[in-house]
Amino acid sequence: MKQINIGIAGFGTVGSGVARLLKNNQALLTERLGIQLQVKKIADIDIQTDRGIELSKNVLTNDTFEIINDPEIDIIVETIGGETIAKKIILAAMEQGKHVVTANKALLAKHGNEIIEKAKQKDVELAFEASVGGCMPIIKTLRESLAGNKIMGINGILNGTCNYILSKISNEGLSYDDALAEAQEKGYAEANPALDVNGDDTAHKLAIISALAYGMHIQFDDIFVEGITQITPMDIQFANQFGYCIKLLAITKIVESKNAIEARVHPTMIPYSNMLSNVNDSYNAVSIIGDAVGEMVLYGYGAGMMPTASAVVSDIVDIARNINVSAIGRIPTLACESCYIRQMTILPIDEIHCCFYFRFTAMDSPGVLSKIAGVLGKHNISINCVHQKGRKSKQAVPIVMLTHHAKESDVRNALSEIQALDVVWEPPMFIRIEDAH
Repeated sequence: MKQINIGIAGFGTVGSGVARLLKNNQALLTERLGIQLQVKKIADIDIQTDRGIELSKNVLTNDTFEIINDPEIDIIVETIGGETIAKKIILAAMEQGKHVVTANKALLAKHGNEIIEKAKQKDVELAFEASVGGCMPIIKTLRESLAGNKIMGINGILNGTCNYILSKISNEGLSYDDALAEAQEKGYAEANPALDVNGDDTAHKLAIISALAYGMHIQFDDIFVEGITQITPMDIQFANQFGYCIKLLAITKIVESKNAIEARVHPTMIPYSNMLSNVNDSYNAVSIIGDAVGEMVLYGYGAGMMPTASAVVSDIVDIARNINVSAIGRIPTLACESCYIRQMTILPIDEIHCCFYFRFTAMDSPGVLSKIAGVLGKHNISINCVHQKGRKSKQAVPIVMLTHHAKESDVRNALSEIQALDVVWEPPMFIRIEDAH
């Protein structure tokens, strides 16, 4: 029976999960492929720690280039992470004619165009299902299942840490700091959670799926990113009163009138009628809208050893099938043939139009609401509804508003002017709304 040899660079959580899944399900994979998948080498700095996997003698090595330079290894699985050593390994592997599977979304978001070009030059496969959404087959769905659709837009909850924190604030009334501490205790958040809570991790993933959705180069630097650190239990409570919940969303959509797209990551209010509003704890979900299928939703674990390993192994299986029938490059890396991949305009955040939630901390005195409303009207912002607490003499009270569609630049100018009013005591809070009632 034909055998395809695999080298794994990195034996941490994901790498050990991949090795375990390939070993435990080897017979099943052989039945499905008609080929034997064999882990020939695993490279890691630490080859002494017991990962709970029984491996053949001489499989483990400290030298990654032992894998890269082994002529018998067909597929390299990169699970090291980061943007330096991982990039060097991937490019060196491709130079040796080896196919590559990676879960490294940060590397792909920032250097993916270069890596994709190298794969094309060397006629090798680059697969990255595990880079977005863990076990959810987002990449395969966009590249294959929806190949006949024009993708109109995608909304996604793509970071389990942020979703866990927001779920805890929403459902249990925890403060942001307490919810983060609990996420860290459970292992959902790193000791330094900045990459997650600042929105960068979600933006990496959005850069990748936007490229697949629209046949464009990966354009991470053009994506607007805002994290969840300013969200308070008060805002979540007010959102609930209006029939909304708050999620950190990755949002991309076509703006046909400007021959451009939106691509942005930020906390977003969505109505409870939206399916994504029911995605809680550390789960991920993505809603894809195609011109033929309408809306479809994928849901599942966005991270974790075995869910991520499942996505990596699916890529290994796809490449093995292509090797077996001499069909390398059968599916283009970015869903379109390379000659059609283009640079696209991503609208600056100031140019987007949506509805907004405002919260003002203002003096409780007559005329305050009219002053605020007057500034909003001057900047073409129409108020949909207002919630104001009862009077408590000489104290600041929250004034909460929802708007009709408005332009972001108008909103920022208006809020800057309102903040300067002597009746407003704190910087205004605003949250964008999607799929408004």
